[in-house]
Amino acid sequence: MVAADSEGPKDPGIGMFRRERSIPLQGSAAALCNNLSVLQLPTRNLTHFGVVHGPSTQLLSAAPEGVPLAQRQLHAEQGAGVSPPLITQVHWCILPFRVLLVLTSHQGIQIYESDGSVMVYWHALHFGDPSPVHAVFARGIAASGHFICVGTWSGRVLVFDIPAKGPNIVLCEELAGHHTPITDIATEPAQGQDCVADVVTADDSGLLCVWRSGPEFKLLTSIPGFGVPCPSVQLWQGIIAAGYGNGQVHLYEASTGTLHIQINAHARAICALDLAPEVGKLLSAAEDTFVHIWKLSRSPESGNIEVEHCHGECVPDTQVCGARFCDPSGNSFAVTGYDLAEILRFRSV
Repeated sequence: MVAADSEGPKDPGIGMFRRERSIPLQGSAAALCNNLSVLQLPTRNLTHFGVVHGPSTQLLSAAPEGVPLAQRQLHAEQGAGVSPPLITQVHWCILPFRVLLVLTSHQGIQIYESDGSVMVYWHALHFGDPSPVHAVFARGIAASGHFICVGTWSGRVLVFDIPAKGPNIVLCEELAGHHTPITDIATEPAQGQDCVADVVTADDSGLLCVWRSGPEFKLLTSIPGFGVPCPSVQLWQGIIAAGYGNGQVHLYEASTGTLHIQINAHARAICALDLAPEVGKLLSAAEDTFVHIWKLSRSPESGNIEVEHCHGECVPDTQVCGARFCDPSGNSFAVTGYDLAEILRFRSV
């Protein structure tokens, strides 16, 4: 294992970013990890942004110059409770034949058409008789093939089979590997290979479970936690990037669970990771007000995982709660913060 600290780039010309025009919000982002979802629509030259605020989600569309073109608010479905349920996450899921928008809350899981215009599926969470010290909620959303995986407070991961069109969505499986609430789920296309780890689930104890998706999901390996939550996880070319509550980012081999690199990336808890799949850039954001960008690669000789720090951006006086790349090459990214009534945007110079 190699330890790495967050230092500036060796070449000052690597990955410099400048602030772009920000996008105004009607209210600030809620203080939740992974509180930003981004969907790029290159054919229409648009980018969609989704941000959670209490019982509602703001959806915004913006052209490259940052002018907001459309806004929509979605609300959590009212269940048996008296007060409106709080939304825990919003995320666009890109499936082979369609794009769907998924909201999770303390009441259930809502699946919409990509623009939020039509709700195609609603799954109520089964309360049963939960322990009074545990809140009931869903959190952690990712698409794998024609499945959408959603995590729950119980540690179960619900797997929904999504048809090519229409509302005939089926809960086909519940994955059992965790005993504490799911925090995040990461996937990447397996491209038809057998025994390929293409789904990673993370929980509040820091435990990671690595799965192979399919008609029946198979647990390949578990990576033990160490008493620190793992709020965000990403998967790229067989590399698991996990961000922890102590500010560290760990890079694991997905197939074996072996820890290769431990990065002392932040001074406080990490709240979001994202990956630019075309180039292997990793974005990490934390409560220390910093967003860092790293370059992941493998040594051509040994195949070992390597990492290089490319850029650090401070968002002063802001509790960062969401950060995402806005394009698959990692040339632009966006940041949300608690008590910040705008989405900050940055683009490479």
